[in-house]
Amino acid sequence: MVTSATPSSLPSGRPRTPGGDDGPSPSRLVLSSLRPGGRAGAALVVAIAAATVLPLLAPQFTKRFVDGAIAGDSAAALVLLALGYLGLAVTGQLARMLTAWLASRLAWDGTNRLRELLAEHALGLDMAYHGKRTPGEMIERVDGDVVALAQFVVAFLLDVVVSLLLLLGVIVIVLSVDLRIGGVLLAFCGLLALGMVRAQRLAVPAATKVREGFAALFGNLEERLAGAEDIRANGAGEHMVNRFHQTSARLYRADVHAQKISGGLFAGTTVAFALGTALVLGLAAWSQQEGVLTVGTAVLLFQYTQMVRAPFERLIDQLQQYQKALAAVARIGGLLAERRTLSEPADPRPLPQAGPLSVDLDGVAFAYPDDDEQVLAGVDLHLAPGETLGLVGRTGSGKTTIARMVLRLYDPTEGSVRVGGVDLRDVALDDVHRRVCIVTQDVQLFAATVRDNLTLFRSESDAGLDDERLSSVLGQVGLGGWLESLPDGLDTVLGPQGGGVSAGEAQLLAFARAFLTDAGVVVLDEASSRLDPATEARIEAAMDRLLADRTGILIAHRLSSLARVDQIAVVDEGRVVEYGRRDELAADPASWFGHLLDAAGVRR
Repeated sequence: MVTSATPSSLPSGRPRTPGGDDGPSPSRLVLSSLRPGGRAGAALVVAIAAATVLPLLAPQFTKRFVDGAIAGDSAAALVLLALGYLGLAVTGQLARMLTAWLASRLAWDGTNRLRELLAEHALGLDMAYHGKRTPGEMIERVDGDVVALAQFVVAFLLDVVVSLLLLLGVIVIVLSVDLRIGGVLLAFCGLLALGMVRAQRLAVPAATKVREGFAALFGNLEERLAGAEDIRANGAGEHMVNRFHQTSARLYRADVHAQKISGGLFAGTTVAFALGTALVLGLAAWSQQEGVLTVGTAVLLFQYTQMVRAPFERLIDQLQQYQKALAAVARIGGLLAERRTLSEPADPRPLPQAGPLSVDLDGVAFAYPDDDEQVLAGVDLHLAPGETLGLVGRTGSGKTTIARMVLRLYDPTEGSVRVGGVDLRDVALDDVHRRVCIVTQDVQLFAATVRDNLTLFRSESDAGLDDERLSSVLGQVGLGGWLESLPDGLDTVLGPQGGGVSAGEAQLLAFARAFLTDAGVVVLDEASSRLDPATEARIEAAMDRLLADRTGILIAHRLSSLARVDQIAVVDEGRVVEYGRRDELAADPASWFGHLLDAAGVRR
């Protein structure tokens, strides 16, 4: 793959957290993403008010109807009351439907903004974070938790805000009808609410465990599906199924535990509500017999009592959703609270804007976070602008880590890495990405047009990205005939993960990407290892042109590909054990590099 493009900027008005740098708190970022716009928010407020007030008016028509019937009112008057009740009931349902539609629309708009924020934040975190997490887990963190939050927002507006407003309105009306009954109802609702709040303290941690279990399960599945061919070829299916069963079992146990808590809360609350309802209705019946209340008023109190029950039942029904949402919010906050270890300088120094750049590593040492074992120690390398360096050594010797230092994917724990004479810790990351690029053997192609795969979705208005330039670059790397054979040229859509493109063609596309950058330093990490001899021959000329006016660092196991580099560094166990001019090391019969050439059968 090729990496050099700067990250796209965020849409205006959305808070920016560049890779976890200091900024707004995670909770404020979540709230600001979910906050609706002015007109949409006002429309939602009106709909919520209508969905609350209209049901509160309906029992008043019932009271007048019952008392009027007992008093002998005319049939016409009673029919008008019945029609009024029906109109309020229908209008109330329409208001609730409108509230649901607006809430859904605003929830998905807000959570889509949150997805963008989380995706950019996750992409801004450095390799130390991503190295410990699978792609499947990251997908669940960015999308799965947000889906739970979107469902919660809709339920919150419908079953929490509307229900609580309805509950408050019922209590106020009952207090105005009978102070004693209203006081009992208020006390009952207060005790029930207190019990639910305390119950949440048990339910939320259990729901969090379930969300974590799903993330682990999806991560497990993603890894197994990606490696399905190797698993089948090596007969590891039974082992993988056992591992999947273990992960599923942990999720099952967590879910059963959460369901037990949720079911217990539902049963306890139902019993408590039945007792409270019986108490309120008993008081209403007693007051009616004492002549304090009319029959219509007693019926009114019964209806309002049922209206109190409905909000609590909705809250209980949505309790599990609230648990999932609170767990999702906690996990979203945890992701947004992650900070990358590569800090942006307060006063960044620019890299030279054009031309090849020097590369200097002075006394560089490196160890991964939370690991005392050093990966690199005492590395000193110096490249003048336009020179090329070949890094050789056994797998795991530290070659790729050195290259990552130059790309500033890691910062050294000791020493300094300078590009163009500037310590990379003093350079803005966007500037590093613009002037340093890498081509690896692991080429990432997307289900997109050839044009988008070349430009990595940058705008055609960017300098040097017009169709004529793209076609010319493809011709330079030997893909001119391939481009002409495509049905739609640059607009031809490649399959997922580059479906329909051979390994050699994919590698050549990666080189074409590098030609489109204005990098002063190019790192080639085993970039020709996937090529057959015929394709490799086509790309050697393109590689020479790519490195002609750039500083190059080449990592290769195939030593024949290092025939034209200026310098060689032999790396062993994180140290540079030999460093010098290639021709001098090749001519030295006792050199490490000379012995490697002999072992590989390559002429000195």
